Amino acid sequence: MTDLNRRNFLGAMAGGALAGESRSPNLVFLFSDQHAYDMMGCSGNAQVQTPNMDRLSGEGTHFTHCFSNSPVCSPYRAMLLSGMHTFHNGVISNDLTMIPGKGKYFGEVLRDAGYRTGYFGKWHLLGGNRVRPIPRGELRYGFDGDFLSNNCTTLFDAGSAYYWNDRGEKTMYGDWEPYAQSRQACAFLDRQSAGHPFALFLSWHPPHDHGKRDQYFVYDTLPDLMALYEKCDPRIRPNTAALDASERRKQQYRAYMAQTTGIDRALGMVLDKLRQKGFEKDTLVVYTTDHGDCLGAYGWHASAKNIPQDCSSRVPFLIRYPGVVPRRRSGLLMGTLDLMPTLLGLMGLEVPSTCQGRNFSAAIRRGDDRASDSVPLVMFHPGPEEYRGVITREWTFAAQRADKPYHPLMNVLYDRREDPHQLRNRFGDPAAAPAQKRMMELTREWMDRFGDLFVSYDEIMASGIQWSYPDGGPINRISPSDWARRQGLKPHPFRKSAAS
Repeated sequence: MTDLNRRNFLGAMAGGALAGESRSPNLVFLFSDQHAYDMMGCSGNAQVQTPNMDRLSGEGTHFTHCFSNSPVCSPYRAMLLSGMHTFHNGVISNDLTMIPGKGKYFGEVLRDAGYRTGYFGKWHLLGGNRVRPIPRGELRYGFDGDFLSNNCTTLFDAGSAYYWNDRGEKTMYGDWEPYAQSRQACAFLDRQSAGHPFALFLSWHPPHDHGKRDQYFVYDTLPDLMALYEKCDPRIRPNTAALDASERRKQQYRAYMAQTTGIDRALGMVLDKLRQKGFEKDTLVVYTTDHGDCLGAYGWHASAKNIPQDCSSRVPFLIRYPGVVPRRRSGLLMGTLDLMPTLLGLMGLEVPSTCQGRNFSAAIRRGDDRASDSVPLVMFHPGPEEYRGVITREWTFAAQRADKPYHPLMNVLYDRREDPHQLRNRFGDPAAAPAQKRMMELTREWMDRFGDLFVSYDEIMASGIQWSYPDGGPINRISPSDWARRQGLKPHPFRKSAAS
């Protein structure tokens, strides 16, 4: 093996509670949807107002190189809550159902460890029709406590935003969605006591776009948030400015930053409640997101995410646990799959054997940023827009299957050190052939670890298996990996150049 060495496969699995820690901490996991890494003050953007994120960054560890292994909503959430690769948990793309019963999932570990659980906000793991409540039982994957969700909607305004109450009734929030959800989370915290551990998951949907789908997408929000940026002259990313630095693009940036500030205020509500309740010392707090937002980068208008470039795949990841997590910035390479085992390790809880990510809790405690050499990328998508890839400190690489129509944004090789804005694609460049070969080999090593044969989304969806959960069932319990193994499928080769 090359960069996937023993340290990645074995050493990263070490961790757990420090000697003398007698009680597992509380967990507060706060995550938004589509928050780009470069849209925080603490990540170097002085134009966006994120004082609470900045405060959290300074009070714990700010990870500068965390990536969404599959930068799209449902696959991220399934990897986060199962600890499994999309090829194994069944959620290869949006609006598919995570397969229950394939091992202990995050919520099940917490529940069985005696935690009181609360889940509020976006879910997006039921599959099929988005406008329905999440049924009690195994399709909540262990979150058997307070559970208030709207499954998935992109309507955040007070007149449209809703959730399903504990009787399965559609209930209007009556406020901008993130603020109302944060109040629900704070009410959950008010019901907790210092003597019993709790786990709160709060999933906000903004700064995700909403409204009609055009090349600019729509992000506008509350008037007071929009007013904060009306005089701002936003700096358009270098990978976008050459294509479009119009006033309309700038207004999109202003609206996106306004939503981001709204999420920061929602986060502040929860942080303030933790302090008021005296929970700060015994609580592991996380802020992150499922993927970034391209905001028109590279002229990519089919989606705001999905592509392997940093604007899509690189995400904020801030954690605070006083006395355990050091106050520092960390360049540790991490991915979505690593979050569940790492957080359980920091909490002193057993990591299920079914987790396919790495437990970096020991590395985080000792400040070891070299505990990981790479992060895998995987994208299943209808048509040609899917790829496999890997990110190292030196390179970002992704490639399509050799039999797919070439797409310039899905076949990439960027020098992360010399080209931080990812403006020069070296894929197929003879001068970069040795690097491309190494990255292709490393990608294949990751794929082999997960049994990923580079089967396409279209092949899986044509299998005849019901991957989405229909009203009333039945529930699918066959993963794409199970199906592919039964079919006796063989690995597909990578595309090596635009002409290949």
